[in-house]
Amino acid sequence: MARPDRLTPGRDTANRNWMHMMATDNDALATQVAALRKEMATLAEHVASVAGQRGKAATHDLADGVSEAMGYVNRRAHAADLRVESAVAANPYLALGLAAGAGLLLGALTRR
Repeated sequence: MARPDRLTPGRDTANRNWMHMMATDNDALATQVAALRKEMATLAEHVASVAGQRGKAATHDLADGVSEAMGYVNRRAHAADLRVESAVAANPYLALGLAAGAGLLLGALTRR
C-alpha cells in the first residue's frame, strides 16, 4: 500500500511538468498584464492631452463669443442712449413729466 504523502515517480514528473507549465503561463500572463498597463497609461495620457486641447479650444471659443456679445450689447446700449438723448432733447417737458411720474410711482411702491 502506497503512502499518501509520497509521490510516485510518474506522478512526480507529471506534477513538475504541470507546475512548470503553470509557472510559464503565469509569467506570460504577468508580461501581458504589464504590457496592457503600459498601453492603458499611454492611452490615458493621450485622452488627457486631447481633452486639454479641446478644453483650450472651447475656452478660446467661449471667450471670443463673450467678447463678441459684450461688443454687441455695448453697441446696442450706446444706440439706445443716443435715442433717449435725442428724444429728451426734442421733448424736454415730456421727459421731465415722465421722470417725475416714474419717481412718484417708485416712491409709492417702496413706501408700502
